[in-house]
Amino acid sequence: MSVDDQLNQLIRRGLTVTDRTLALSYLGRIGYYRLSGYWYAFRERSGAVMLLDKGRKPQKPKATTLVLDEFKAGATFQNAVDLYVFDKKLRLLTLDALERIEVGLRVDITYCLGVLDTFAYLRPELLHGDFSSKLDPRTGLSRHHDWLGRHAKLIARSKEDFIRHCKDKYGLPLPIWIAAEVWDFGTLSTLYGGLQETEQDAIAAKYGLTNGRVFASWLRSLNYLRNVCAHHSRLWNRNIVDQPKLPAVSEAPWIQPFVDNAHALARCYLLLCMTRQLLNVVNPRSTWPQRIKAHLLSFPELSHLGLNLAGMGVQPGWEADW
Repeated sequence: MSVDDQLNQLIRRGLTVTDRTLALSYLGRIGYYRLSGYWYAFRERSGAVMLLDKGRKPQKPKATTLVLDEFKAGATFQNAVDLYVFDKKLRLLTLDALERIEVGLRVDITYCLGVLDTFAYLRPELLHGDFSSKLDPRTGLSRHHDWLGRHAKLIARSKEDFIRHCKDKYGLPLPIWIAAEVWDFGTLSTLYGGLQETEQDAIAAKYGLTNGRVFASWLRSLNYLRNVCAHHSRLWNRNIVDQPKLPAVSEAPWIQPFVDNAHALARCYLLLCMTRQLLNVVNPRSTWPQRIKAHLLSFPELSHLGLNLAGMGVQPGWEADW
């Protein structure tokens, strides 16, 4: 469909367009499909229906609702653009904090393993057995072996002068404090998950958690969050696939509203709160908490469509935590 036809279809389905030229410009620059992720929440829902299974009797019939093509009354094209812009700024703010956490985590892992051996990341006996020795029955390889493959690719494709200098002067392997500079968040979080429990607990304690396995789940979730942001994907109401484990409420009182709250556990606000806790350690003077709070308060006025911060997993009274 041409951009004109795309806009005409939206209008036929009930989306109000007050400035056609501007709307065409947005469709041409951002794209119909990307914007559709934001006006999806504006579409009407059917009543409860029972879906037939192509003539086969379903084992457990279940009522569901369908998302219809028509839009809710009052939905506008500008509403979708406003939500898109809010989400874009949310991703940029999140990446700002995660960058600082990533750098701090590099230092933590470098010091933790570096005191054991200059090349500790290569030595299976210094890592947890499940990571370094347990073999995947499908591949016959350990997770450490897979990790080393990722590590090798990052070193090989790096164009950094310091990597080239070290290779030329000293050869491979690289000391951990040099190699770690090219590891991304995923590589760092995976290696953390492969540390011995004593090392995991020591690093976790720095961030206010006593259990390193809980912290490992936090890092996996934050890596998922980073990937969503880095690939410019919709974040504000995304269903978080890799959900973190929660520590005891006595250890982190702010998690109380998330306990046994399936919706809140599956939305990004929990990950923003985790980010805040880690950033308070990495950079206690950062204004990020104030900036993210101000941004959340700027959520577009979409109450006529039944949308608000609750779609992000935000709980009543959240402002007091920031």
